[in-house]
Amino acid sequence: MNQLEGKVAIVTGAASGIGAACAETLAREGARVAVTDIDFEGARAVAGRITEAGGHAFALQHDVTDEERWIAVMAEIKKAYGHVTTMVANAGIGVRGSITEMTLAQWRRQTAINIDGVFLSVKHSVPAMRLAGGGSIILMSSVAGLRGAAGLAGYSATKGAVRLYAKSVAMECALANDKIRCNSVHPGIIETPIWNKMDGDADAARRNAPIDIDAMAAVGVPLARVGQAQDIANGVLFLASDASSYMTGSELIIDGGMTGGTVRRLPSAS
Repeated sequence: MNQLEGKVAIVTGAASGIGAACAETLAREGARVAVTDIDFEGARAVAGRITEAGGHAFALQHDVTDEERWIAVMAEIKKAYGHVTTMVANAGIGVRGSITEMTLAQWRRQTAINIDGVFLSVKHSVPAMRLAGGGSIILMSSVAGLRGAAGLAGYSATKGAVRLYAKSVAMECALANDKIRCNSVHPGIIETPIWNKMDGDADAARRNAPIDIDAMAAVGVPLARVGQAQDIANGVLFLASDASSYMTGSELIIDGGMTGGTVRRLPSAS
C-alpha cells in the first residue's frame, strides 16, 4: 500500500476499461489522479468511485487530439495538485478493416487519437515533470505494436509507432538527465469495451458480429484465457512506482504468453 504516496497522475481514456482500472489502482496506492476522457460522465463516475473509497481524484473532459485542451488540462491539474509526476497515455481507439477498404478518414481518425494524442501527452507532461523533479511516462501500446495482424493494419501501425516513440522519449529524457522515465505497455487480449467499439470493416455482417474474445484467447493465448483490465493496471502501477526506477525505454508485455510462443494442446479425452 501507498507505493505512490506524494505522486500526481493523469490517466487519459480513463472512463472505462484499462484506463479506469489504472486510475483506480494508482489512487488506491496513494496517488492523486486526474481522470480524463472525452466521455466526461464516465470519467466523473470513475473519479467518484475513487473519492468514495477515500482516494483523491477529479474528472476532466478531454479530447487528446486538441492541443489547446491539453494546455488547459495541465493547468487545471497544476491548480488542483501543484505538479505532475505520472502520465498514463491510455486513450486510444481500434478500427477494423482491410487495407484496401479502410478509408483515409478512418486511418487519420485512428492516427490522430493513437499517435497525435500520445505525442501531445508527452509534449505537455515533460515540462511539468521537470518542474516536479522527475516522473514516469507510461504509453499504452499493444501486442499489435509488436507483430502484424490481418484486418488491424492501421491499429498495428499506430501501436508500433507508440512503442518506438516511447523509446525515443526515454533516450531524450535520459540525455537531459531530467529523471523522467518512459516505457510502453503491451496488453494482449483483455476484456474491455474496445472490442465492441471497433468499426471500419466494409462487410457490414462482419462489422456488426460480436467479437468472441474468449474463443480468441482459447486459440491464441498460451494461458488460454482472457486477461482483465486489472492485469494491465498492475503493470502500470509497477512502472509508476519507484520499484521500476532503473527501467526506461522498455516494453512491459502483459499478454498471457501470446508473443512468447505457441502451445499445441492435445484434444481432451472425454
